[in-house]
Amino acid sequence: MIPVGDLTEAEASDELMRLADELASHDLAYRDAAPVITDAEYDVLRRRNDDIEARFPHLIRDNSPTQRVGAARAEQFSPVQHGTPMLSLENAFSDEEAADFDAKVRRFLKLGEARIAYTAEPKIDGLSASLRYERGVLVQGATRGDGRVGEDITANLRTLKEIPHRLNGSGWPDVIEIRGEVYLSKPDFAAMNAAAAEKEERTYANPRNAAAGSLRQIDPTISATRPLRFFAYALGLTSAAFAASQHEALAKLRAWGFQVTPQTQRVEGVEGLLSAYRDMEALRPTLTFDIDGVVYKVDRLDWQDRLGFVSRSPRWGVARKFPAEQARTVLEAIDLQVGRTGAVTPVARLDPVTVGGVVVTNATLHNADEIARKDIRVGDTVVVQRAGDVIPQVVEVVDPDRKGRPAPFQFPHTCPCPLRTPLARETTAGGAETVVRRCTGEFACPFQRIEHLKHFVSRRAFDIEGLGEKQLQMFFDEGIVKEPADIFKLAAFDTASLKKLKDREGFGALSVQNLFAAIEARRPIALDRFIFALGIRHIGETTAMTLARGYGSAAAFMQAMEQVAAGDPEAIAELDDLDQIGIAVVDAAGRYFKEAHNQQIVRRLLDELDVQDAEAVATDTAVAGKTIVFTGALERLTRDEAKAQAERLGAKVSGSVSKKTDIVVAGPGAGSKLKTAAELGIQVLTEDEWITLVGGGL
Repeated sequence: MIPVGDLTEAEASDELMRLADELASHDLAYRDAAPVITDAEYDVLRRRNDDIEARFPHLIRDNSPTQRVGAARAEQFSPVQHGTPMLSLENAFSDEEAADFDAKVRRFLKLGEARIAYTAEPKIDGLSASLRYERGVLVQGATRGDGRVGEDITANLRTLKEIPHRLNGSGWPDVIEIRGEVYLSKPDFAAMNAAAAEKEERTYANPRNAAAGSLRQIDPTISATRPLRFFAYALGLTSAAFAASQHEALAKLRAWGFQVTPQTQRVEGVEGLLSAYRDMEALRPTLTFDIDGVVYKVDRLDWQDRLGFVSRSPRWGVARKFPAEQARTVLEAIDLQVGRTGAVTPVARLDPVTVGGVVVTNATLHNADEIARKDIRVGDTVVVQRAGDVIPQVVEVVDPDRKGRPAPFQFPHTCPCPLRTPLARETTAGGAETVVRRCTGEFACPFQRIEHLKHFVSRRAFDIEGLGEKQLQMFFDEGIVKEPADIFKLAAFDTASLKKLKDREGFGALSVQNLFAAIEARRPIALDRFIFALGIRHIGETTAMTLARGYGSAAAFMQAMEQVAAGDPEAIAELDDLDQIGIAVVDAAGRYFKEAHNQQIVRRLLDELDVQDAEAVATDTAVAGKTIVFTGALERLTRDEAKAQAERLGAKVSGSVSKKTDIVVAGPGAGSKLKTAAELGIQVLTEDEWITLVGGGL
């Protein structure tokens, strides 16, 4: 496997695509409380993705784990809009990364060598939930869902004895969201599974799956029979401040009637973080509940506010995960998978092996060069690892010198699709070959076309309930759905067809009715989701959000992209000026919209949709809607903090000064950008003036 630091941009893009595709198949299983990989597997698979995205932030893309913060909302529960998003944490796997987290916090806050206080809390392996209290009374409970919208499971949560219906004591805000983890203790899980097995009912693979399945029951009386518990550990929306630190907030939650983890420590500096991890590692076998790591949080809540968020994770917290395991098994075959952009990835088919309680049947082999480097051959006994760069991963061959090994694997020169189109080895801008082999058939290749459709209906794109891979493949094979717009014509097709959907295998009158309703519900779509769903190379969720905020409407976006495709210098410069947009995105967007075929697909799709204008992060601030450029050395804020602050207040941050710039914030050493601002008559502020303008006292 190529180290992240050695990846070219093209290799990184395809690696991110491969990682995202590999995770996508696990999402529906997770939502249905029956995942086939553990959190450890999922987390380490995500790790390589995170490292690549950190090096190539403009490549963040398809279903990236850093953009997903929970499972998709199921349709049997009413939707709940969270007061503040329920965000997932970045992961750390080593002492060095824990130290790096501390260094990043100090650097962001400009604290020098100051020792920072943290809370170190056990990371409970359960199902996240959010509880909304108004005037101390529980009024709503919800799952995390996709992080912005969850499922209303109030009735189910009311059955938990450890969730108070009314807060004890006093001092709570009028409105407060209290977040925590629903879980099953190990003894309760064992007893519940034993009782279910005796009755020949469903049993669960682990306590987390059991907690998720128990809580997401349509009938709350079923949830009431399950021994579910709840630990409170975080806050969402609050109408008023009530604590200065995370440690103090946990004490208040305990006083109001919640269980909080007694193993939580308040520590200082890197030494404290490492010591807390060792303590938790030693405690882990003795605990009555499952944990898979330690959560570090900056203790001071005002510093948490300043640190804010990056993408869909907070800067003020990180999850330090426990290491996972390895196992040996036999590699039975090597298959090839074709991704949405034509990249061909070899996959190892394994004799099923249990690693830490999870059955692993396949693992990525990354590319032809990786197979050759490790000399992996069919029939080899191999080490499969659940920790490291990617999961599941073939680490090495156990006995490479054994007699009777077959010849080395020969990577084919043609795509495995029926067209057998040639595979081309991609080259860099400098002409060097990369490890990526790509099918040259593009939209003529049925594998790529169906992968585009799968991406379109995926959770973070249109998220159409009831239209999974199986149904989509059937519609595609029969020529019913050839492009995204056809999905929204399914009801009309069914009306005109002699063979009704309800009469097809796997369908019924009710399921067809629900499918059509789910499709109709997705006609109104947020602009960022629409852009992401198009599947343009190098445009993941974060980039799609940047584009949505930058252009505001579908009409403006389409006009700009067509101008970029036509080579309009002003349109290209405007796109390139958007924060975190680089040449890879500019080129990819230009190539995509230069194809008349693609433009027609998008236009036909737009005819079926109501694409909603992008909403600014804030609309009632002094800088909402304005374009800001920061230049020179800032002294009170770091550049990252200043940009995050501006975006939080509804402003757009650009990297260059143009006639569309509203404000330039200039620190010492500002050069050409300050000169350009003066020439264009743009307002220039010092750092202190900026802080006064936005009310950002430190």
